Amino acid sequence: MDQPLVSVLMTAYNREEYIGEAIESVISSNYNNFELIIVDDGSTDNTALVAKRYACRDRRIRVWVNAVNRGQFENRNIAASYAVGEYFKYLDSDDVIYPHSIGMMVDAMRQFPDAGLAFCLTHGPSNNPLPYKLDSKAALQQHFFEGGLLFCGPSGLIIKSSAFKKVGGFEEFGMPSDNHLTLKIASLYPVVAVSRDLFWWRQHPLQVYSLNNGNHLNIFNNYAFIKDIVRKHLCLSIVEKEKILRNQKRIFFLNILRLAARRFAFRKAIALLILYKKSA
Repeated sequence: MDQPLVSVLMTAYNREEYIGEAIESVISSNYNNFELIIVDDGSTDNTALVAKRYACRDRRIRVWVNAVNRGQFENRNIAASYAVGEYFKYLDSDDVIYPHSIGMMVDAMRQFPDAGLAFCLTHGPSNNPLPYKLDSKAALQQHFFEGGLLFCGPSGLIIKSSAFKKVGGFEEFGMPSDNHLTLKIASLYPVVAVSRDLFWWRQHPLQVYSLNNGNHLNIFNNYAFIKDIVRKHLCLSIVEKEKILRNQKRIFFLNILRLAARRFAFRKAIALLILYKKSA
C-alpha cells in the first residue's frame, strides 16, 4: 500500500457494542487515501476481536492491542506513534464520521497549508464563509474572550502530524487533555474552522465524558490545564494572560462553592483547595 495521506486514529476500551459502527463509518468514507489505526487498550470484552475481523477484510486497517491498560490520552499518543500520514484524524470508537468529512477536512488543510489543525466549528458564530483560517492570536482571543472557539474533541479535529509531534502530543490533565493539545497547537500555528456536524458524537452512560463529568477532580483539572497553557504556551499579551487566569480562578472557586453546597461534598471541596494551594 502506498503511504496514505491521512492516518485515522481510533483508540478503544470496552467498545464492543459500538466500534463496528465507528469502523464502518471510516471505510464508507468518500475519501480513500487513509490508513485506519486501531489501538485497543486492554479491553475485557470483544472489542479487539471485532476490530481484527475488519482488518482481515480491509488492508487499510491495522490493529494493535496494549498488553496493559495505558489510559485514554497515553493511548492516543501510542496510536499516533504507529501512524505514517501527513495528517492525523482521530475518531473515537463510539462515534461516527460522515462520508464527506475526511475529504472536506483534508481540502481545508490543503487550502491553508501553514495551518496546524482544522476543527469543526462547534461554538459560536461563523465569522466568515467556511472554511476560514485564523492566526494564533485571533484564535486564542476568540476562544478565551468570545465563547470557547476551540472547544472541540479529537473526533472533530484533523491535525498536521508535524504539529502534533512538535508540541509533544497529549499531556495528562484528565478529561480536558484534548483541549490542552488543541490550544498548544493553536499557540504555534494558524488554525482552520470547518463545517459543523462532520461527525456524530454518541452520548451514552459508559463514555468518559459521562463517567467523569461530575468528578470533583475535573474542577481542578480544568483549572490546572489552563494555568499550564497560559504560563507555557499562549502567544498573548501579559494583560490578556492575567485576565484569563483571573477568570479561571473565579470559575474554579465558584465550582468549589457549588460542590461544597452539595450534601456530603465538603471533603471533596477541601481536597480541591489543597490541590490548588499545592499548584499555586
